[in-house]
Amino acid sequence: QVQVVESGGGLVQPGGSLRLSCAASGIIFSDYAMDWYRQAPGKQRELVAAVSIFDYKNYADSVKGRFTISRDNAKKTVDLQMASLKPGDTAVYYCNVRKYGNNNINYWGQGTQVTVSS
Repeated sequence: QVQVVESGGGLVQPGGSLRLSCAASGIIFSDYAMDWYRQAPGKQRELVAAVSIFDYKNYADSVKGRFTISRDNAKKTVDLQMASLKPGDTAVYYCNVRKYGNNNINYWGQGTQVTVSS
C-alpha cells in the first residue's frame, strides 16, 4: 500500500522560513519524480517545485530563489525549504509522487497547511 505523508506546515510571519517534508512508502522511491503543489482558497492547485529521478529541479516563477526542493532516496523523503515567505504563499501544500515514464501512476498526500501572517 502506497502512503504519502506531508509534515512541517504551520503559521509563520512574513519573511520567515519553513521546511516541509514528504515521506513516501510502498514504492521504489528512486523510480519516482516528486512534486510539491499548493492550493490557496478559491484558487486552482498549482505546481510549486519538482525534482526528477535524475535530481533535475524546477520551480514556479513565483518561488524561484526562495524555495528549494531536495530529495533523499535513502530516507525516501522529499523536502521543500521555504524562505522569505509572503502572505501570498499561504496555502495547503501537497506532495505528489509520479512514476518515471508513466505520469498516470501518481499518488497524493493529504496536504499540510502553511499560513504566512503577522
